[in-house]
Amino acid sequence: MAAAGQTPEQLWFLDTLVTVHVPHDQGEDGISVLGRLAPYGESPPLHLHQREDELFHVLEGELRVRVDDADIRIGAGESILAPKGVAHTYRVESPDGARWLVITRGGDFEGFVRAVSRPAAGRGLPPQGPPTPEQGEALAGAARQHGIEFVGPPLDA
Repeated sequence: MAAAGQTPEQLWFLDTLVTVHVPHDQGEDGISVLGRLAPYGESPPLHLHQREDELFHVLEGELRVRVDDADIRIGAGESILAPKGVAHTYRVESPDGARWLVITRGGDFEGFVRAVSRPAAGRGLPPQGPPTPEQGEALAGAARQHGIEFVGPPLDA
């Protein structure tokens, strides 16, 4: 968490807003808590984390999460775990977007997010649009560096 009176760091990660509530290097166990805000339809490629479990906990809206071969819808107050080594992705299904927490341990996912993000210019979403070819290459390189492997496409509507 940010120190008392300080605002947590906010980053624009592709088409989403990430709030770093607890950076992985703050405690001995390397736990990272990232808040996510994303628009309707947002879905990353199917991927797996080689060294970290990823926990999703929805605060507002609804996500459809694919873990292995199962598609599960989760809403406010619900959580789902994507174990390390298991392919997963999500899609924001609520028309007004969704907010959720991502909890990992070890720093790889947080490092990946930081590697391809820029400081947020506000509390809302960044300008929307597909990544440029250069951004796509940087994304793939950062993923490999942080133990994340893309294994399939995003989820369709």
